Amino acid sequence: MRGTRDTPMKKATSRSPLKEPLLRLPGQSIDEQMDRLFNEKMLNYLLFALVFFLLASVSWMQAFNQSQLNPWFMSIVAAPVIAYCAFRFWQTAKEIKRLRLGRDGERAVAEQLDVLKRQGAVVFHDLIGDGFNLDHVVLSSQGVFVVETKTYSKPVKGSPPVTFNGKTVLVNGFEPERNPVTQAQGNARWLGDMLRASTGKEFPVRPVVLFPGWFVEPFPKGSSVWVLNPQALPSFIQHEPTRINASDLHLAAFHLARYIRAHARGFGPKTPVLLED
Repeated sequence: MRGTRDTPMKKATSRSPLKEPLLRLPGQSIDEQMDRLFNEKMLNYLLFALVFFLLASVSWMQAFNQSQLNPWFMSIVAAPVIAYCAFRFWQTAKEIKRLRLGRDGERAVAEQLDVLKRQGAVVFHDLIGDGFNLDHVVLSSQGVFVVETKTYSKPVKGSPPVTFNGKTVLVNGFEPERNPVTQAQGNARWLGDMLRASTGKEFPVRPVVLFPGWFVEPFPKGSSVWVLNPQALPSFIQHEPTRINASDLHLAAFHLARYIRAHARGFGPKTPVLLED
């Protein structure tokens, strides 16, 4: 609204010193999803149930005061609504608990990746694609590694393992509902295509699946996918031969950072485009 003579528009007296959006934090997508569940679902269910509870309570209070209103009608209407809201509230609370576990797993993995950063690697977290995200991306002289973190709760007793035969992952003897290996492979292909489109160069991209807190049995040699406990990843990468020179590593890191910041602004491309140095 434009200012008038009587109400002149006040000019801003300060501004943020940050010129660009920040890079994303580990588990940031999960934090955002938990916030949406709490604000858009849990609060709505709670408020809706509270409204009907208050309406029923008022009806009974009026009945005790010899009002002509029938409190049973409002109670019959309110009871199923309150029960439904309570059930949905409980379901949403369980979903938030599951998401919190996943977020904490991503943060635990990020702590292990700090070891690689001290050795010269570049690490990005929570890289957003079109309808999906990459938990972590590691750029090092040994290659590009797309890390998918899977955090599952464990039985109270025992130390069940995670096994990988080159195709199928079993967690405590059960196959996950969504194959994490297939997911990691798809993420790696997407990142390889994006880097090729944005830099004009091919980069070796390896998919990695990590299971924080689980004992992961050795997988077959020669597998294109690594399935590991997070603590083993730095050693695996360090034992790989050099595949990317310093110049190309800087180039890939520059374009990935540009991609992440562009999406943080809310108008980034959904398909990779060539970015100029």
